[in-house]
Amino acid sequence: MQLIPSRIVHLDGAYKVLKAPGVDGPPAQRDPRVVATVSEMLSTIEKGGMDAVLSYARKLDNWAGGDVEVDLSKPVTGELPEKLCAALDLGAERTRAFATLTREKLVDFEAELVPGLTVGHRYIPIARVGAYLPAGRFPLLASAFMTVNVAKAAGVGTVIGCTPPQPDGRPSPAVVYTAQVTGADRLFCIGGVQALAAMAFGLLGDLPVDMLVGAGNAYVAEAKRQLFGRVAIDLLAGPSEVAVIADETARADLVAADLLGQAEHGPDSPSALVTTSEELGRAVIDEVERQLATLSTNDIAGPAWRDHGSVVWAQDRETAVALMDEYAPEHLEVQTADDDWYLAHLTNYGSVFLGEASTVAYSDKGMAGTNHVLPTAGGARHSAGLSVSRFLKPLTFQRVTTAATPELAVAVDEMSTYEGMAAHRATATRRMDLWA
Repeated sequence: MQLIPSRIVHLDGAYKVLKAPGVDGPPAQRDPRVVATVSEMLSTIEKGGMDAVLSYARKLDNWAGGDVEVDLSKPVTGELPEKLCAALDLGAERTRAFATLTREKLVDFEAELVPGLTVGHRYIPIARVGAYLPAGRFPLLASAFMTVNVAKAAGVGTVIGCTPPQPDGRPSPAVVYTAQVTGADRLFCIGGVQALAAMAFGLLGDLPVDMLVGAGNAYVAEAKRQLFGRVAIDLLAGPSEVAVIADETARADLVAADLLGQAEHGPDSPSALVTTSEELGRAVIDEVERQLATLSTNDIAGPAWRDHGSVVWAQDRETAVALMDEYAPEHLEVQTADDDWYLAHLTNYGSVFLGEASTVAYSDKGMAGTNHVLPTAGGARHSAGLSVSRFLKPLTFQRVTTAATPELAVAVDEMSTYEGMAAHRATATRRMDLWA
């Protein structure tokens, strides 16, 4: 997420950079060493099957043997705080409700274009989905809400999950709980590239999945990239991003907190503020430094803000919108006196959070119901995030009777003759006798 000079030369309004990123250029999206390692691993696993998966699990996850499948029928609530279980239940409920409402709006249809020609489409769910549920330094407990939950709301028949083991060799009990409450069919304690390969190649005692979803580190992202085509994927996400549009009515402490909230994801996570108030912009810069001084994750958020944080003043709201549409951020917050105006004019973002009472964390944790698997690195200029619709195939159909045959056949005859495609022509002209 960055402003590219060649893309903003058209701006009519003036703007000024109050804080530029400390690193020139975007965070690295692909490391050649990661690409080569993933390629070798996928090849080895495809040839060696489950033995190769377990070999990598032993080497990379410290797997010590035993069954890698997690028994989802076994309760884990006794290992978790009661209030955490209640929060996870709420997140699962909210994301399921939003996904269900979305599914209800996607309807099949059938219509007669002209007499004798009926067309339409049917939404058919993907048969099998593999969900990666990360559990590194930050377990990201809402991952199952956004993947397993939404796939099930779409009608996907089988959803398999994989999650890496903790240092004790067991899966995170909180991640297991989220898999249970979202309806995962099976869960395996396998991490990284080997997990995605096992699901894609059908090595977990089940058929290969048709789609892979879920966030992960650079190796997981690269595995999804290399497996794309063999399976569908949700999207190729880079470091998490946040951007804020704010005016003089915004609170500097809230804006600063929200910028750091996403910077905490990793030292290469970009955050940006576009403001029509230079005073607010400078106040936010100062406030970020104040909050960093006591932030327990300063070692992550600090470098992210230093290297990938930016603050830009825009002369008016039109310029602010133009700048933000060029950023095309994953998460966009709007904290102004006229949030609805901005909502009506902004076009490039993964998800937008309106008003000072809104914050990205509400969606990140599943409480707002919307999905947090969203495009990064400018991808919001052309793509949307994960939703029920991504798990559905809008399959078209057409039905032709003799009443429509003359018009269709004659037109295809003319076009095919011009193109020189005799067999195409014949498929139409041979049907003329149906009408005659």
